[in-house]
Amino acid sequence: MNPSASKDRRVIEIEPGSICPRRESDGFSSSPAGRFVFAVLTVVAALAAGAAAVAQTSQTPKAPDTIEARVRACAPCHGDQGQGTDNDYFPRLAGKPAGYLKNQLIAFRDGRRRYAPMNYLLEYQNDAYLQKIAEYFSALRPPPTPPAVTDVSATVLARGKTLVTDGDQAHSVPACVGCHGPKLTGLEPGIPGLVGLHASYISAQLGAFRYGTRTATEPDCMQLVAASLTESDVTAVAAYLASQPVPADPSPAAQGTLATPFACGSEPH
Repeated sequence: MNPSASKDRRVIEIEPGSICPRRESDGFSSSPAGRFVFAVLTVVAALAAGAAAVAQTSQTPKAPDTIEARVRACAPCHGDQGQGTDNDYFPRLAGKPAGYLKNQLIAFRDGRRRYAPMNYLLEYQNDAYLQKIAEYFSALRPPPTPPAVTDVSATVLARGKTLVTDGDQAHSVPACVGCHGPKLTGLEPGIPGLVGLHASYISAQLGAFRYGTRTATEPDCMQLVAASLTESDVTAVAAYLASQPVPADPSPAAQGTLATPFACGSEPH
């Protein structure tokens, strides 16, 4: 072998699995030719990576732009069919009157109801879009979920049943069924069902009405009712309602089928 030929030989070592030089045995990369080769290989690698990314993107199906797809964000808190979850403070939405649901979405958007994640999500949504969300959940009819097991006494449950079915006229407390329907599934178009809710949620909402942190359009009838309840009454009503099963047909009563005891701003008369 010619020693001079061996001396002039240039060797480029390639990292296994790579198309880029790892090192050069004699300073090849510092030469113009070496820099040119490295630049070419870098461009080729970039083009190959770009082509792979484009191919992967083209194979990924585009998410459908439907109301069903949009409200999937609601599922972690309210259930995939609006049936509620094990979390005490996130309510059932399915089957409630669309007018009620829309009113609540607007209340969160406008700050009459205060819960930071809901306030943030709805801040820039218009009424027409909120109506679509409300109609979607109102139409859902998921299988009934079993009621929660109560840990209150029979005496407390009995007091709760009395308030729900008969009210307490001596303290100006109307029966819940007078507005929320004989099956407690609500009244079209704006009074909600009370079944399928956790006791902690019901208690929290009655407290919010009592203390003015949740308000509705005037006349705010729930604020008047809640203000007439004692703390023990709130506990009793919440426990009794939470113990009631969701009926097979959770549809709200039709508008005009109940003579409600007084006017509510959220319910047309």
